[in-house]
Amino acid sequence: MPKETVASFSKPRALPMAFGGGGIIGALGGLIGLGGAEFRLPLLIGLFNFAALEAVILNKAMSLVVVASALPFRAATVPFGAIAGNWPIVVNLLAGSLLGAWFGAGWATRLKSETLYKVIAALLVAIAIVLVIGHDATAGQPFLTGNAQMIAGVVAGFVIGIVASLLGVAGGELLIPTLVLLFGADIKLAGSLSLAVSLPTMLVGFTRYSRDQSFSVLGRNKTFLLVMAAGSIVGTFIGGRLLGLVPNGLLLPALAVILLISAVKVWRHR
Repeated sequence: MPKETVASFSKPRALPMAFGGGGIIGALGGLIGLGGAEFRLPLLIGLFNFAALEAVILNKAMSLVVVASALPFRAATVPFGAIAGNWPIVVNLLAGSLLGAWFGAGWATRLKSETLYKVIAALLVAIAIVLVIGHDATAGQPFLTGNAQMIAGVVAGFVIGIVASLLGVAGGELLIPTLVLLFGADIKLAGSLSLAVSLPTMLVGFTRYSRDQSFSVLGRNKTFLLVMAAGSIVGTFIGGRLLGLVPNGLLLPALAVILLISAVKVWRHR
């Protein structure tokens, strides 16, 4: 796969754009309980012109920053005790997602750039649909119970782990609907539980990507990486503070539209 770097990083305007983009996406991620990678990926490909796989690896690194910082910033609304009290759900989903993340990362490193662009675009559309359908659900009784719920949790986790690795995302856009519908979790609790599942899942995928030569994109773009990470942390702090103030009924459809627009841009990218 060809190595593409962004020559414009030497220009002063590139770093403010990286900080601002990271901040906005971090705020969205911190507010909902996502890594924000589904919005960052089109930015890395379309605006900063990274090759598909390199964009996924950078995306994964930034998603780790957002997920790790979002958990404590959301703690004022969803305390760590509430997350710890639901550890069986977290373990259930992790049983599948860790394996899925490893396989997904391996497949991504073997795909051609053109193929990966198409896969990314299709997954973005699927995520937009899940956002609209899944997040509108309210907490209630779990869809399944007992062994059936456990098996469904492992299968769902495996699929989410694959998607997370292919896109370099945290997977919260799929985890949250799963937690709400399958386990009957409250929407705000589901956001934090998704972060708890996403962090180890992403670490597994990140470790797998480190075996590919495209992983060197992180070393070649250290300044860009640090600036976007700083913006992301500021954004997750703001998003965590806004948690509960912005109604999901208005925010999520708007995010779904952004995903659809991004999918079109990635599909057409050359």
